[in-house]
Amino acid sequence: MSKNSASSKISRMLNVFGSAVAVASATRTGHQPIASDLRTLGIDPVQFSSIHRN
Repeated sequence: MSKNSASSKISRMLNVFGSAVAVASATRTGHQPIASDLRTLGIDPVQFSSIHRN
């Protein structure tokens, strides 16, 4: 594995982790997460917004 490839994989992993934290934080406080964070996690923002939470 090249150094650039390893850096790319680590960067992607941190990006996914950051999006997961942002989405969890937003939903916990009752806010709609940012669409780009949902897309990073493979979640459709339109479908996510149709979920009714208590």
